[in-house]
Amino acid sequence: MGAAFVAGALAGLAIAIPVGAIAILILDLGIRRGFRAAAAAGAGTASADGIYAFVAIISGTAIGLALEPLERPLRVVAVGALLGIGIRGLLAIWRRRTESKGPEAVPDGVRRVYARFLALTLLNPATVIYFAALVLAVPSVGRGPGERGAFALGAFLASLAWQTTLAGIGAVAHRRLPAQFQLAVSILGNVAICVFAILIAADI
Repeated sequence: MGAAFVAGALAGLAIAIPVGAIAILILDLGIRRGFRAAAAAGAGTASADGIYAFVAIISGTAIGLALEPLERPLRVVAVGALLGIGIRGLLAIWRRRTESKGPEAVPDGVRRVYARFLALTLLNPATVIYFAALVLAVPSVGRGPGERGAFALGAFLASLAWQTTLAGIGAVAHRRLPAQFQLAVSILGNVAICVFAILIAADI
């Protein structure tokens, strides 16, 4: 089981560490709202990775074949969601800078943040295909229920550790960086989200 856990942890890190739209969103959330909200976002993302790892280890190639026809529609939905998030963020920044001070909107609670990031990460079916391919490459991972559970747990915990690290980095910036610098980083983050969405759309 130890080998399966390590394999899952390495797989979780390999899919979590590359900088993408979700990582930028978690960092931006940490910068704007601090560690608690960003950690909830990271937990949602890690949960999706853990779910996909578990589904892959149970079903192997079957789930990949089943999701293949859905990959394009889900990518279209992901593009729309990311563009909506990025544009909404930029508009919120513009309103805060141009409108007179008034009652601010109440930010989402941690449960809603968790659910939103869980759903957003689940829009990427390539994750389960990646885990399924790894299971095929390392057949010993899927020999028994203990190994399967250890693999999925390793993937979840490794992803959670990385996402929590990103949340912590954003929270440090939230506490220590000047407000104008935080604003600039938030603008760049939302622009980057829009760019990621455009790149995904170009690849559809």
